[in-house]
Order: sequence, then structure tokens, then C-alpha cells
Amino acid sequence: MTTPAPPTPHVPAPRSGDEPTRISRYRTFTRAVLTKCESDPGARSALRSGVRKDLDSVPRMHRVIAHLVPQNASEDTQRAYYAVAAMIAEQARRGGDAADAVDTAAMHEAAQAAEPAAAAKESDKERDYGTSLGTAFAMAVVRSPGHERTMRRGTAESRLNLLCKQGVTGLHRHLPASVRYLRSLNVPVDWARLLQDFTDWRRHSGRITRSWLQDFYRLLQEEERERRNVADAQASSPDAEG
Repeated sequence: MTTPAPPTPHVPAPRSGDEPTRISRYRTFTRAVLTKCESDPGARSALRSGVRKDLDSVPRMHRVIAHLVPQNASEDTQRAYYAVAAMIAEQARRGGDAADAVDTAAMHEAAQAAEPAAAAKESDKERDYGTSLGTAFAMAVVRSPGHERTMRRGTAESRLNLLCKQGVTGLHRHLPASVRYLRSLNVPVDWARLLQDFTDWRRHSGRITRSWLQDFYRLLQEEERERRNVADAQASSPDAEG
């Protein structure tokens, strides 16, 4: 039986003339970090040294990204920028991470397709949030043909629920391992959306975890419907009767 390709997320770009959205600013930052990692192995090593460390334990990172972090940002915000930069550096492949940009765009299109038609009525501003970690975990379970490895649904649920229960400190402690696991399966991570959620975690963790879990289960349920439709179509085809 041919497995249908999983639905894939699209996030509309900010409209011309609009003020830059938060997510667009975060994308500017993450692109700058990716570019630095691709072009400067020393900078990548310095950023990678900050995985799971606090701001006072990463002296090598300041030279590379201090100028990219907003001035007068809160400690939570600064730590989010540094943590995401460190995870990008840990996962960036030698020779560039351009494939991630393509994969992330495809993942945007898939998740958007998985949403009900009512979602299309939302405004650009409401939908322009990037692809959540919940979608990434769902994509690790629901992989299109050609991907050799997948994550078990139970494993994905356990890891995602563990993250959803964390405070800020716990999220910094547990998130790198989950990101490492996702990337080991070649699942793209929307670094900008992750940075936005990380920055907002202390104040809005409830809203963020709700979004992660909703995205996770919506995509899995959409895939299950697609599988049932294919099975029903094949069972009722003339070839199946023979």
C-alpha cells in the first residue's frame, strides 16, 4: 500500500509595508546564526559550547552573538537567544544548513494542509507564527516515503509532554536533547518559532503548550484519516476484488 505523503505547513510572509513581525525578527537572528556557523567553524564551536548552560557560563558565545541580541532585553529573552543559537550550532551540518530551510518550508506547507478549512479564514497576522515544536514531533512520527527512520508515537508523546510540564529552567535543561533527537531523524526545527516560544515561556507557557499539543494531535489525526481513506479506496477498487 502506498503511504500518502504527510500534509505539509505554510506560513505567509509578512505583507509588504507592514511592520516586521516578531517572528520575522527572530528569523533574521536565526539566519544570521546559521550563516555564521556555515562560514566560521570557530564561531560554530563557540556557540555550540553554550548548550544547556546559563548566561554566566558562556563567555565564548558573547563575541559571536552579543551584537545580535536586543539591547536591554530581559534575562529570559537573552537566555532564549543564546540557547537557540547554541542548539543551531550543535545541529548545523558542515557545509551549510540550506537543506533545513527547504525542509522547514515544506513542513510549513504540510501542517497548514492538516488544519481544517476554518483556519484559512484567520488573518495573516494570526497565522504568521511559524511551525511549532508540536508539528515537528508529529512529523517525526508521520514521515513521508523515503525517510528510513521515524519516532514512535509513544516516544514523541512522552517527550513532548515532558517539555510541556517544564518551567523555564527545566525547558533549558530538556529541550536540547529533544531537538537533537528530532534532527537525528532529519526533522526540521523552526528555530525562529522555537525562539519566540522560548522567549514567551515564563508568561505564556500554558498557551504555548496548548498550541504544541494541538498541532501534534491535529497532524497525527489528519494522517490517520488519510490512511483510512487510502485503505477504503483500495478495498473498494476492482483490483482489490480480484
